[in-house]
Amino acid sequence: MRMTKASARLIERERVCRVATAGGRRMPHLVPVCKALAGGKIYFASGNDGRKAHLKGVMVQGRARLIPREAQLDASDSVVVEVTPTRVFTWGLK
Repeated sequence: MRMTKASARLIERERVCRVATAGGRRMPHLVPVCKALAGGKIYFASGNDGRKAHLKGVMVQGRARLIPREAQLDASDSVVVEVTPTRVFTWGLK
């Protein structure tokens, strides 16, 4: 699925996005991450041991995969995750 231009512009403009996960006990965990948008995909980094009211926003659901260490952009990144959007929800955008 491709994002609309308005969705991509909002994601690019915002410095931080939030990533929500749920553990084995189904407890949600929401953390802010700095991200990059390239080629219609969203990238963010996290440590190996990490779990990862506005008037307008974008929520992206998608398939995630770990990027091999040798392909990472910065040697200080422990983990880089690539997200391929499958559903994009927006609110407050034209």
